Amino acid sequence: MNDTLYTVAIWILPVLFAITLHEASHAYVAKYFGDSTAYLQGRMSLNPIRHIDLLGTIIIPAALILLKSPFIFGYAKPVPVNFGNLRNPRSSSALVALAGPLSNLLMALLWQIFRIIAIVGGFAEPFLLKMTEAGVLINLVLFAFNLFPVPPLDGGRILTSLLPTGIAWKFAKIERYGFFIVLALVYFKMLNYWMRPLMHAGAEIVQIVLYPLTLLLR
Repeated sequence: MNDTLYTVAIWILPVLFAITLHEASHAYVAKYFGDSTAYLQGRMSLNPIRHIDLLGTIIIPAALILLKSPFIFGYAKPVPVNFGNLRNPRSSSALVALAGPLSNLLMALLWQIFRIIAIVGGFAEPFLLKMTEAGVLINLVLFAFNLFPVPPLDGGRILTSLLPTGIAWKFAKIERYGFFIVLALVYFKMLNYWMRPLMHAGAEIVQIVLYPLTLLLR
């Protein structure tokens, strides 16, 4: 029980920050390009409570953990976007979708900076280091996962906006089955073939950006 509470304490802040910034980024970019739907519903907020979905964020992950499931799955409350309100619906919708994964890549970068500061500053307690590791990991996971090209994931919406109109219309229709497609891919571990290369690429980007900082601190 103590181990479970310790693990929860390590992961809860990184997960909440990752989800909150991801969803708020969608809302911010949508408003920037002309759609205030999410903003008017209070979703352009850094308050995690506004983005938590009772079923997807709490009940499903908790049940899978308690059942010692070989995989953990969950989701946040979707950000409402009226694509018809966007100034250029096709290109703007791609940018709205891309904002979420990019925010997670930025968060991975910030957690890694925090880790470096903790080590250099001499307050690198084991708990704090594990939290920074969790922060980097969860954000790289969300970065890669959400770019998977199946709607309603962000990658699916990006692909829809890039396809010719006729094909995009047909492709968008699989959104009603998207949840089950992704769930099956996660269960059978087939999504790993997508996740690992993108997570590695994200980690490489973080290391490249931070390389000058690491040189200065040597």
